[in-house]
Amino acid sequence: MSVKRCILGAGAALASIFLVPAADALETFKLDLSIGNDDPLQDTLIAASTLSNLTEGEDTTARDVIAAAQSDYTTLLEALYANGYYSGRISILLDGREAAEIDPFGVPDAFQRAQVIVNPGPRFTFGTARIAPLAKPQPALAPGEPALATVVRDAAQGAVADWRDTGHAKARIADQSITARHEAAQLDVDVAIDPGPRLRFGEVTVSGESAVREARIRQIAGLPRGEVFMPSEVETAANRLRRTGTFASVQITEGETPRADGTLDMDIAVVDRKPRRIGGGIELSSLDGLTLSGYWLHRNFFGGAERLRIDGEIAQIGGAGQGIDYSLSVRIEKPAVYGADTMFYAEAGLSRADEPDFLTDRAELTLGVSREFSPTLTGDLGVAISYAEITDRFTNAPNQTREMLLFSLPAALTWDTRDDPLDARDGYYLMAELEPFYNQTRGEYGARFALDGRAYRAVGDRAVLAGRLQLGSYGGTDAVNAPPDMLFYSGGGGTVRGQPYQSLDADYGGVSLGGRSLAVLSAEARIGVTDTIGVVAFADYGVVGSESFGGGSDWHAGAGLGLRYKTPVGPIRFDVAGPVGGDTGDGVQLYIGIGQAF
Repeated sequence: MSVKRCILGAGAALASIFLVPAADALETFKLDLSIGNDDPLQDTLIAASTLSNLTEGEDTTARDVIAAAQSDYTTLLEALYANGYYSGRISILLDGREAAEIDPFGVPDAFQRAQVIVNPGPRFTFGTARIAPLAKPQPALAPGEPALATVVRDAAQGAVADWRDTGHAKARIADQSITARHEAAQLDVDVAIDPGPRLRFGEVTVSGESAVREARIRQIAGLPRGEVFMPSEVETAANRLRRTGTFASVQITEGETPRADGTLDMDIAVVDRKPRRIGGGIELSSLDGLTLSGYWLHRNFFGGAERLRIDGEIAQIGGAGQGIDYSLSVRIEKPAVYGADTMFYAEAGLSRADEPDFLTDRAELTLGVSREFSPTLTGDLGVAISYAEITDRFTNAPNQTREMLLFSLPAALTWDTRDDPLDARDGYYLMAELEPFYNQTRGEYGARFALDGRAYRAVGDRAVLAGRLQLGSYGGTDAVNAPPDMLFYSGGGGTVRGQPYQSLDADYGGVSLGGRSLAVLSAEARIGVTDTIGVVAFADYGVVGSESFGGGSDWHAGAGLGLRYKTPVGPIRFDVAGPVGGDTGDGVQLYIGIGQAF
């Protein structure tokens, strides 16, 4: 078989594809396939051909055409092998001349026509096939099945990977014999695997220039020294380092030669990110007003990949029916505390919430740990203390101010399989929160539970169906004496769009306050119009109850349409919604922000 020059005899050309040129260096491209241009192989060969794409370039020269044509001998042959054709013959003609024979020093100014003539020959099947030894049973290269080169490669690489998964880090392909029997159109495969010794993790070194202490890098990576080598442990260690946000690049490499004691040394190479970062956001609602937020982030604050973040927010600027809210918080995180997968955090905050039912000034401090049980499952547990001065604005009652000293144990469990948290097309998100507390001021106990579940499913290439369920329950103390921020409201961008912000509450004998229970159901259909522009149709339904599980309750609903514009930081959101049920609002609401609604 000739790779560079094989001319198919007369009558081989059966069909053609013509592409309109965008440059004078090549007028037309044509593929002639001896088995018929309606065969699926035609699309594969055109996709593999560099020459076929030159008619779309604006700066193509004749030398570009020559270079592309001569490289296509190899790329087209590889495409044939990948599809099981091992007797192929290829000819590439430029203005009738074989491209391989054109003198590179005598290239004309332009070419008018490129013709690729391919006779793939018969499709080969597997004859005898053997890959051994194997760490675990593998689907055989079955005799009579199409002998695709990719199948052979994947089977051999899979056998090596299986040995590595059992601790044989230096497993390799020791020998291989692949024979094409052209008279029978069969491919015989014989691959010998050398598993090598079973190894354990050895010394861990750190290379590269990093401001993070080497001992901390090893601690965060958490490679289990002395335990059996596992590729999954190496990948997990790299992900732990990436998760800190401190490093722009993380690479873990294995030592070339195992030690005599059966251990394999590992090297961690890291590159630091810039230590400081600032950011901000803006969101606008026609009724809730303007929300401005910003943060300042310092990575590697103490030299151990700690992260310090300061967040500030001003909300409800110009909002109807409520005053301006303020919040300022400081949070520091330290990874690899009590194990490589456990992070310690401390957070302090000051806030003011000016709502129709209450005015609260609050200071709080939380200490806690966050543990990653798997790449998709994370748990949080904290101890918190807060002090608040609350002015109640009860309906049909004068304002009264009370103090509250609260001790609580906030806990959360998060399961997240979304493919993209900013703009998910597939997967699930489920977060359950439970916060039992003790109100020292009144000597009362209580608890708050919240559940946020989301699901995403892609429909075709451009459409996504998304759903969200929010549930909440508060119990222990009566609502009048409860911490106001632990009660539930519905209405606004985070619950029922189209209804005024926190417009649905509960009635407690003539006193209107947040509910002791909540249920909100949301659905969206997101349709991409172009690669950057999309439209959304959505509907939300919310229920607020005066009891921990239902009781006297009321409901409302909203629906609307939205526009999305994709950016590197997430889609810009513009939603227009109005009420479709309930009696808590009327008129149209506008919502503008960054990121999907959920």
